[in-house]
Amino acid sequence: MSKRVILSNLLILASIALLAVIYFAPAWWVSLTAPNYPKEAFPDGVRIEFHMNGVFNGCKKVDKKEIEESEALDCVHEMDTINHYVGMYPIAAGGVVERAFSPFLIAFLAVMLLGFACTKPKIRVPLMAVGFSAIAIWMYMTWYGKDGLKYQNAGYIEALVTSMDQDTDRGSDRNKNDELIERMKNAIPEDVVSVEEQKDSSDEMVKKLAGLGGALVNDKDLGVTLDDVAEKGATGDAKTDNIALLKGSFLIDQKKKPANEREEWVGSNAQIMRWHYAKSLGRYFNNQEEIRPMVKKMTMASHIVFWGIIAAMILLVWGARKNNGILYWLLIAVPMALPVFFIIEYSAWLWWYGHNLNAMGAFTVKPFMPTVFGQGKVAQFTTHSYPDIGFGLMMLMAALLAIAALLRIKDARQQ
Repeated sequence: MSKRVILSNLLILASIALLAVIYFAPAWWVSLTAPNYPKEAFPDGVRIEFHMNGVFNGCKKVDKKEIEESEALDCVHEMDTINHYVGMYPIAAGGVVERAFSPFLIAFLAVMLLGFACTKPKIRVPLMAVGFSAIAIWMYMTWYGKDGLKYQNAGYIEALVTSMDQDTDRGSDRNKNDELIERMKNAIPEDVVSVEEQKDSSDEMVKKLAGLGGALVNDKDLGVTLDDVAEKGATGDAKTDNIALLKGSFLIDQKKKPANEREEWVGSNAQIMRWHYAKSLGRYFNNQEEIRPMVKKMTMASHIVFWGIIAAMILLVWGARKNNGILYWLLIAVPMALPVFFIIEYSAWLWWYGHNLNAMGAFTVKPFMPTVFGQGKVAQFTTHSYPDIGFGLMMLMAALLAIAALLRIKDARQQ
């Protein structure tokens, strides 16, 4: 083995280690700032952070004498609240398939890199076959298996529960709605908000908004609440308790349905994704005629992704028989392109949010493209969208893999 190959493999191993860090690090952040959110109380504005496995709160607790906070503001909830007035779906409604499959895809990339690092096809083929088989079994048990959700990562499950907590916390705070509606009506120009909407009184707006949400998760008439589930099911393990909360919420929702439409709890990731996606779509705009086709399409997409990954595994193992060819170089080219894939994915979902505004929104807004990178302006809100440490690590990994690939090319030419 030449020095170039050894150095190349060291760079590849470093890249695999970076993959693990990238998965848990925030890749991008978005923030909304406005006069209504003073810097003293909101130093970073209303900030959220995008991870591979979910969207998390980017706001921190403010410790000042004049500001008393027992905990940091839930800025994911705050941004959802702001966005839904113009008809935007909740953040949890985006990237549902990608987030669910993210751990398998990261492991998939790691096996690809290990395969490229191995220079002997006789070793590479069984190595990749074993690695991909392990991922396939893990993925099947998680996606279709009974109680498969327990094989998902804790962060993904936490993000699902956080979204459900937003449902339980949603109330009819009249004063808060009045203030937010009034300041938005005053700030958004007439060419963005319809004149008819601007003529609505605050009372009419509040009544309209009160009918937008779906049923609350907590339901005293059913004799079951999420608090009950949390109290009875607390184990001290956050992941186990979060799954118990999801199960409790799922069962409560099933009890609200007609008997012939109820589902038994399976606990598979496929079941939870389908249910949670429908619930997210209906949080503010509970129009089942619109929601059902969207859920059906997303469910079909998840099955396609599942079997597409299996097909890709088989194809790559078959292509690993040689030290050249397109399939061989894809082993390093695909992981190298991770930053590009992320930008495409992020931009596509932003486009979807801005061009799929629900007609039940309190204000009529023209379809728009949210800011992908940099600073933008929507009504009185200034939007900030910038890469975070996770994306920087993606770029570093891409650079390391590019060097590793060049070293391999030079080594191959000299043989």
